[in-house]
Amino acid sequence: MPKQRDRVRMTPAEVADMLAANRKVQLATVSHDGYPHLVTMYYTLVDGKIAFWTYRTSQKALNLARDPRISCLVETGEGYFDLRGVQVQGTVQTITDPDAVYQVGLAIGNVMGNVLGGAGTASTGAADDAISDYVANAARKRYAYIVDPVKVISWDHAKLLGG
Repeated sequence: MPKQRDRVRMTPAEVADMLAANRKVQLATVSHDGYPHLVTMYYTLVDGKIAFWTYRTSQKALNLARDPRISCLVETGEGYFDLRGVQVQGTVQTITDPDAVYQVGLAIGNVMGNVLGGAGTASTGAADDAISDYVANAARKRYAYIVDPVKVISWDHAKLLGG
């Protein structure tokens, strides 16, 4: 009989689907004193990799400048057999080019706009303009990051039920 850990592991396609279907990620960086610094952020995918942005002077940005290692957790579920998650451990690529930061920010702004408007909400010109204006203003003070995975850990407890 396979170990429970092996039974709940997601396939690479299931991992990709889970990351594509969600919008918030818990990010853990290493603080100067060695403690984890944990925050929740909106994210997007760039070439299938988790990407986010933050103010250049934020604690996570300072931590990543000192140590590029990061752990990212995307998880869902309330009941035990509903629990699903993907943890990506890796290192970040820091993006400082203003146009590239803007593009990541725009993708995240669109994610935020969809969340605020509800799933499936049709975009409007005014909403798109507001997001573009917000992103253009915020991008001047931010860096973007792309997570290069080193290790991916996943679980889907529904698989314990069989069938």
